[in-house]
Amino acid sequence: MTRNELLLALAALVLMVFSLVSAIVIPRRYEDFPGERLGLFAVVTVALVIGMLGAVELFGEERHGGEAAAEERGGENIGPGTTGETAPPPPPGGQGGGGEGDPAAGREVFTTGAQPTCATCHTFGPAGSNATTGPNLDEALRDADPEFVRESIVDPNAEITEGFQEGVMPDVYGEQLSEEQLNDLVAFLAQPG
Repeated sequence: MTRNELLLALAALVLMVFSLVSAIVIPRRYEDFPGERLGLFAVVTVALVIGMLGAVELFGEERHGGEAAAEERGGENIGPGTTGETAPPPPPGGQGGGGEGDPAAGREVFTTGAQPTCATCHTFGPAGSNATTGPNLDEALRDADPEFVRESIVDPNAEITEGFQEGVMPDVYGEQLSEEQLNDLVAFLAQPG
């Protein structure tokens, strides 16, 4: 159990104990509860609920395989990873999805699209990124056809670049990106040059 999970569980436990004690234990001893203490009871209740919501926001960020593995290795946090589900196969024909993408829009998807962004983990000259968590795309995608690029995005474990482990790249982009965003990203990554 990670530190965040422990803190979140502790916050939930405090709220549950307060709820049970104020609903079952205290009313048995004091029949008029909360009676004159209604204001104090309301303030404490609201504070605990706000505290729990804050704890969920602060400590409850969902994590998956690649990120948890990086944390266990003491490495950098690489964002969501594999979910254990397989990504849908690319649609038949061409880049998949049946349409040509816009490389300029694809650059935007690469740098600001789904989280974590491609630029968070990859070096790619046309995007001005130089991260090293994932493969250098200037090298890995040199002369790659659009179908390979699409498969590398939606099913990143289908072919692993030498020197990298399965599960490092999230396999959720096929679901996070719209078909248009995916076509644009493929067009940006597969452009000659």
